[in-house]
Amino acid sequence: MIIIIGNGISGVTAARNIRKKSDEAITIISSESKYFFSRTALMYVYMGHMTFEHTEPYEPHFWKKNRIDLLHARVNLIDTTNNKLKLSNGNSLPYDSLILATGSKPNKFGWKGQDAKRVQGMYSKQDLENMESSTNGIERAVIIGGGLIGIEMAEMLLTRNIEVHFLVRENGFWTGVLPKQDSQLIMDHLSKHHGLHMRYQEELDEILTNENDEAIGILTKSGEKIDCQFVGLTAGVSPNIAFIKESGIETNRGILVDRYLRTSAKDVYAIGDCAEFREPVPGRRPIEQVWYTGKFMGEIVSETITGSPREYNPGHWFNSAKFFEVEYQTYGDVRAKLSEGQEEFVYQHATEEILLHFVFEKESRKFIGINNFGIRLRHQVFNEWLLNDASIEEVLIDLKIANFDPEFYTKYEAEIIDQFNTQFNTSLTINAPKWWQKLTIS
Repeated sequence: MIIIIGNGISGVTAARNIRKKSDEAITIISSESKYFFSRTALMYVYMGHMTFEHTEPYEPHFWKKNRIDLLHARVNLIDTTNNKLKLSNGNSLPYDSLILATGSKPNKFGWKGQDAKRVQGMYSKQDLENMESSTNGIERAVIIGGGLIGIEMAEMLLTRNIEVHFLVRENGFWTGVLPKQDSQLIMDHLSKHHGLHMRYQEELDEILTNENDEAIGILTKSGEKIDCQFVGLTAGVSPNIAFIKESGIETNRGILVDRYLRTSAKDVYAIGDCAEFREPVPGRRPIEQVWYTGKFMGEIVSETITGSPREYNPGHWFNSAKFFEVEYQTYGDVRAKLSEGQEEFVYQHATEEILLHFVFEKESRKFIGINNFGIRLRHQVFNEWLLNDASIEEVLIDLKIANFDPEFYTKYEAEIIDQFNTQFNTSLTINAPKWWQKLTIS
């Protein structure tokens, strides 16, 4: 019996891939929801673009057809000595192999009032349901923390004509991740949204409540009071591992695993947001909490469990997101500040919200990474360039083959090349895609 705790992208990917290689019984346990759903689509349910049922990628008969049992229950304890799970209803379940895919939870930092009513993060199905009821008919909300979940929550609230005050501790948006120019582009974009009040270099001190323990406002560290009826806590997420610590499995910030995703307990593995590598892959973080890394971990652990052990090696970093109307992609390694020996080239359109931020090695000219805003670029092409140590010049002259914008959209490659030539005193010209490249990217 293989048991998976957690029915997010990591756990479900593991189950599907194990079933392709094994006839062993598989059970997925989740206390959040009976069926797997697309977590990134929750905001669109709130905004009225879809129903929750639309977020389920598989029809209900999928699970029976693939002989994957679903159990809607909560696990209280893992008995690693006897290979048993103890459920909140008093029942026990034996396992031969156990996969922990318990995901994340919103961070809380001991603020007074952080556990009050109408105060929450936005991660789970229950968070969506609570937000729906807590924001019904309200006029003003405050969001704490300047990350991607905070932007999503702000967009959700603004669709209900709720005034939003956004507290960001730093002097710019997402400055721990984005370089200064990139952050400024997003800050300028956010300032255009009516009803969104960005408050930089401001921190939460206390959440004020009424006699019913409901949020009615906040106090900032600077002493300002902001009246509101809802407080969103979006200051990042952390691994959801509270009950796992009680089971004696070694943890740090997350559940400690090796490169094969094995924990300190025999026959127990951890994947996705809750996993923390003892020795991270070079150039990668010990905890990687994005959709594609969770999916990849599910694939890797399925091979290890079915007898073909494979180390986790996800290759070059990439991610994508959306800041209201501005789409964002990143490929490779672009940090908030340049490392020693690195150079950058930033192209920014004079009037449109388009920016490409290239980073490369100053001496060797090797391309290191790119952040791009407002233009869609192909992951496959950039991954090849990174794998083959392409130079910044090679990337620029062939940039057209990476363009993923629909046909008839305005192209900017010539202007990008011209700006690079001016800044670095070069004379690059754009390569026309070869016939085979046209076939590949069509």
